[in-house]
Amino acid sequence: MSDALNIAYDAIDEEHESEGALTRRKLVGVGAASFGSLGLLGLVGDDAWGAKAAKNDAQTILNVAATAEVLATIVNTVGPEKLGSQLEPVTLMNVQAAAREELIHYDVLVATGAKPLTKKIWVPDAVFASRTGLLTTLEAGDQIFINAYLIGTTAFAKAKQAKLARFTGEFMGAEAVHRALARQSLGKLGNDRAFMKYSFTNIMVAVKQLQKAGFGFGKQGATPGAFYSFNDVKKRTPNPAGVNTRKPR
Repeated sequence: MSDALNIAYDAIDEEHESEGALTRRKLVGVGAASFGSLGLLGLVGDDAWGAKAAKNDAQTILNVAATAEVLATIVNTVGPEKLGSQLEPVTLMNVQAAAREELIHYDVLVATGAKPLTKKIWVPDAVFASRTGLLTTLEAGDQIFINAYLIGTTAFAKAKQAKLARFTGEFMGAEAVHRALARQSLGKLGNDRAFMKYSFTNIMVAVKQLQKAGFGFGKQGATPGAFYSFNDVKKRTPNPAGVNTRKPR
């Protein structure tokens, strides 16, 4: 019996605790029959999508997440350096704040045992060629990061690693804000989703999608670009005073 069904049956049992044991057993039996007749057994059973996400290795999730934060720190730091004059003051401020937040995420992930796959990232020239190129990249990239952190939250929760599940949940929220602000700067509806989009369950898909977009991890990407060293870039990552909640609880 799934944990979800156990919870449902325990709730029935608790609701009628004043009744005799025989009566409670009958009520639980009626509940089981009702779930079945209404086709709800599948709904209250284990989440199939979550079960797929839970198959990801915990260390691999952490490593991919740290690598994504290496990339994000570079793009959000270098982007304003190259395109600052093309960005409105509020957009410039938001991207620079995102750069610091991505670096903070990286530091927390490493502190939990994450090991980035590489700190040398090939960034397509198109990313820094224009304001639209940068913001469109941020929108798409942040969506990939959102999905990756949703995988982490699901997998860590199912593994009863509450601290890691909380961290990845908090990181996902920050990435969702970054995506919304990039969309808003592009003249799109920022808050366009009631639920964050969860379209893949294998964490390595995040890497493949970024590679498809032209990024290279330790090696040249599929489109013209240049290598950027995380260790060099992080030294000049902006550090806006307005960025707060810099440490997870």
